[in-house]
Amino acid sequence: MSWNNNSHRLPFLPGYTFQDITKSAFHRSQTLTYKNGFALPRDPTVSIGQDPLLSEQVIQQEINKRTFKTPDMTHGSSYKSPLKQFVPAYVTLDKKVLRFYAYFKEDVQFSPDEVYRVRPVIIYYYLEDDSMYIYEPIVENSGLSQGKRLKRQRVPKNERGEHYEYKDLNLGIDLVVYGHKYHITNCDEFTMKFMESEGIILNDPEPMPVDPYSNSRKMTLPCHTTPSEFDRKHQFLTMDGKVLCFFALWDDADCLQKDTRSVTIHYYLADDTVKIREIHGPNSGRHPFSVVMRRQKLHKKLKPQPFPSCVMQVSKDEVEEYYSPKDFQVGHTVKLLGRPFLLYDCDDFTRKYYQTNHPDMDMSPIEIQKKVKVEWKREVPPYNGFGSPEDSLQNCLALIPKRPKKNVKKMLENHNKVLRYSATLDSQNPTDEGRPFILSYFLYDDTISIFENPIPNSGIISGMFLKKTRILKPGSTVDNPEFYSPADFAIGATVDVFGRRFVLTNADQYVLTYLESISSQIPYQTLNSLRQKLGEGAANNQPGDEVEEPSE
Repeated sequence: MSWNNNSHRLPFLPGYTFQDITKSAFHRSQTLTYKNGFALPRDPTVSIGQDPLLSEQVIQQEINKRTFKTPDMTHGSSYKSPLKQFVPAYVTLDKKVLRFYAYFKEDVQFSPDEVYRVRPVIIYYYLEDDSMYIYEPIVENSGLSQGKRLKRQRVPKNERGEHYEYKDLNLGIDLVVYGHKYHITNCDEFTMKFMESEGIILNDPEPMPVDPYSNSRKMTLPCHTTPSEFDRKHQFLTMDGKVLCFFALWDDADCLQKDTRSVTIHYYLADDTVKIREIHGPNSGRHPFSVVMRRQKLHKKLKPQPFPSCVMQVSKDEVEEYYSPKDFQVGHTVKLLGRPFLLYDCDDFTRKYYQTNHPDMDMSPIEIQKKVKVEWKREVPPYNGFGSPEDSLQNCLALIPKRPKKNVKKMLENHNKVLRYSATLDSQNPTDEGRPFILSYFLYDDTISIFENPIPNSGIISGMFLKKTRILKPGSTVDNPEFYSPADFAIGATVDVFGRRFVLTNADQYVLTYLESISSQIPYQTLNSLRQKLGEGAANNQPGDEVEEPSE
């Protein structure tokens, strides 16, 4: 005996083998694989991503290398081909369904028109798990509970616990499912071929019986109707949803103003009714009643009556003629319920309808005089002195006044910046002479407050003389208000505060510093007066001339 391959000179024993340095994958191979959604045992000889045929060839070569040569006296190969892979039945029969057509009879009680009903169903038999599913086709407006009659499950055949199999199903037999008897009449082509392949001979198919009540409904019952000159039902079915729209002017001479109103007249072709709607413009001042006349049939001519009627309502027997589309023409005046309406235009559908059905009627729009819109100038009442002018103006602009907007950037930049001036009261009253006041101007909102310094034994109550408010200059109006600003506060200037005159006598050093920083916005006379006054005070070193802080 000799070896098949002489390259293996060392015995295949521990200590005589060497590690394969070319091996790069050291993971543990999987033992399961998925086919058709089911987990199946994996062939250990086939690696992941490897072709099974190629792996079998490689394994066969390895086996030949490790076995002896076949003796000459031996006939055939000693290698046995691998067995075929086992495939379970639920994989082979997956998505294979038998379909049978059947029906069942339902008894009807307390009905003179029918005794029973024939209700067709479809029976599905799933070969993979021997389950059944029964479905009844849904018939529209049948009034019956149709659809799923039996959900998918294994159906018991008898009391011994046996279940139905496909061998128990055939054409022309009765299938009892939970007390309901279904008679199978036919099946589809796949079911027929499958049964023949299993050696089951199917009976001849039977026709589906006809439901007697459904068949009677298809037959038209003999009826007698009185012939009429005009078919109202045909008019409703053909003209439903079609409306003629006319634009008209209503000359309302009965009202006090004798105004002309714009209305829309709708004529419904389905039942010859008319409805009138009013078009309200913005700020018209009228109550928003859009419907002038509800939808109704309008009589055009009444039959002559021998006696006068005391009832305002008119019956159909008293009407000789109703309004029709021929009575509405653009450019003409139509009188509806005693009120004249001038038709001046219509929509595109109405124009096409008249071109098709009444080509002799001209539906071209006419020109009407449009109302000249008078623009009223808003007049603002004079300022009454309560609150600020801006706040009082909001009461004239809106019913619910809003707070006037403020300059937030100016408020943030000039926060806590105050210009203080000392002032005296210019009055002819001798008791007002010598009363010291401090006028503070707040830069963040341009408001002025006046504080009176106390004088011992003067008999005058000192303190807050004027709280923070904006003061108008003399001669300014509400439409063009002008308020006092730092440019108006020069030394020796007179400030008129609600009828009282204050003369500025001195100022803080910060006032001159701030006004010089914005000298381009301040008049030269104001800056010069402050420089002279504050310069003399600094040269003479007179602390008494500085503006004192107001004491509470």
